[in-house]
Amino acid sequence: MNLPNKLTVSRLILTVFFLVALLWELPEHGHEGTHWNFTVALVLFVAASLTDLFDGIIARRRNLITDFGKLMDPLADKVLICSAFIAFIELGWMPAWMVILVVARELAITGLRLLAASKNLVLAAERQGKNKTISQITAIIALLITHSYDDWGIVGQLFAFEIAGQTWAWWVAEASKWVAVALTALSGFLYLWKNRDVYLNDC
Repeated sequence: MNLPNKLTVSRLILTVFFLVALLWELPEHGHEGTHWNFTVALVLFVAASLTDLFDGIIARRRNLITDFGKLMDPLADKVLICSAFIAFIELGWMPAWMVILVVARELAITGLRLLAASKNLVLAAERQGKNKTISQITAIIALLITHSYDDWGIVGQLFAFEIAGQTWAWWVAEASKWVAVALTALSGFLYLWKNRDVYLNDC
């Protein structure tokens, strides 16, 4: 197994540890509201996201692109992103309808690509899809920071400045959440419309 594929597999493994940390209720140790598990989850998510960046760069520069990578790299991305959003429902950080929209979009695009592959067609990734992924990662990181910075001491105070009754970190997290959902819906619609011949020909 080459290095890019190892990074892809490591992303799947990190996703498991990320979910365990995110949903693990650590003892308070005498400090009410302390949730260091969210900080651990943040670090693990950033690490997993970086593997997504580096596996693609290394594969292209060293000409290590494989069929395994073509299949597992986008799958690992979707598992990581969707797992985070689904966990956020459990934590009360996102409404279910937002997460349903995100997951439905990912399933629809995956289904479309599988249908295209069955016809020996390769559907190229679109710029909107890459922007969508960036917005999703940004939203997840922002939400994790918002719920963990209280445990960061002096550094955490940088995120605590209030604007209109809420911290600026909260406003950033809320805005990024809505942007991510909007771009997810828009990119999905545009991709399905552009490649409509793939599925309409079977109707």
